[in-house]
Amino acid sequence: MGLARALSKLGFCSRAQAAQLIRAGKVRVNGKLHRDPETPVRLGTDRIEIDGQPVSASKQIYLVLNKPRGIVTTASDEKGRDTVYKFLSADLPWVAPVGRLDKASEGLLLLTNDSEWAARITAPETHVDKTYHVQIAEIADAALIETVKNGIRTKDGDLLRVKGASLLRQGGRNSWLEIILDEGKNRHIRRMMEAQGIEVLRLIRVAIGPLALGDLPKSAVRALTPEEKLSLDRAMRRGAKTS
Repeated sequence: MGLARALSKLGFCSRAQAAQLIRAGKVRVNGKLHRDPETPVRLGTDRIEIDGQPVSASKQIYLVLNKPRGIVTTASDEKGRDTVYKFLSADLPWVAPVGRLDKASEGLLLLTNDSEWAARITAPETHVDKTYHVQIAEIADAALIETVKNGIRTKDGDLLRVKGASLLRQGGRNSWLEIILDEGKNRHIRRMMEAQGIEVLRLIRVAIGPLALGDLPKSAVRALTPEEKLSLDRAMRRGAKTS
């Protein structure tokens, strides 16, 4: 595999970060300096060093964060905004978010240094459900729910579909919907509502597959239990078989 991918697979850093290190002349393979991120290497056979220090496989880490609003899902932000990394312990190895929640969204976010596992979770062909609770500035009726279920075409012609939609509750001026996606495009739910002229007040991801956010406090981080990891793996296998 390519050198940048190998460093990501070892859990050292992201593939993009690895490519930067390689181009900066910080990476050697079997004692030889390489500046091409696609340099082929054999994991378990070739010796990879960064700044003279050998790189070995990191212990695989799987974390759950209850992301609050106003936080960006990125390693660093050019505007100086707070990122999800402010909630992580400084002594943790490198981990990366699994997919994204935009700045205004909140709820369940996975982070891991297992880049291949992360790619499978987010891949459309695994069909892992993502469940959201969405507060809208509208009194939802049966017609709106049916419209969402049937898919909504945006102004730019993109057809956005959901796996499921239902009414959770409503008050005098707004409603809460539960929307389930098995594949998500950028700002998927927000763009659906915008196309209907409906304002999204809150958007909370409450589950990924069988993994529920539960009572994890806002801004809190915890490790996935082995049972939760296994249940997510099973959900991915089931989804892949049906695709």
